[in-house]
Amino acid sequence: MPMLQMRPNCECCDRDLPPDSTEALICSFECTWCVTCVQSVLGGICPNCKGALAPRPTRSAELLMKHPASTERVIKAGCAPAP
Repeated sequence: MPMLQMRPNCECCDRDLPPDSTEALICSFECTWCVTCVQSVLGGICPNCKGALAPRPTRSAELLMKHPASTERVIKAGCAPAP
């Protein structure tokens, strides 16, 4: 079964969002954003797919060992990060 990539950062401000973060929001394509940017910059909508955003589930330490989070940082060009 495929696992969530659990990207390590906000695609807007590049803030670290570790796998246990409750501050990460994702769309159905796993675009990843922090709560601050979603509220202050993105208006609650993914700018890539125009889809809804939902809290990213966390993954237990035990399962992270078997299915590690992604280390690939993704940044959306032209996104103005929150102050």
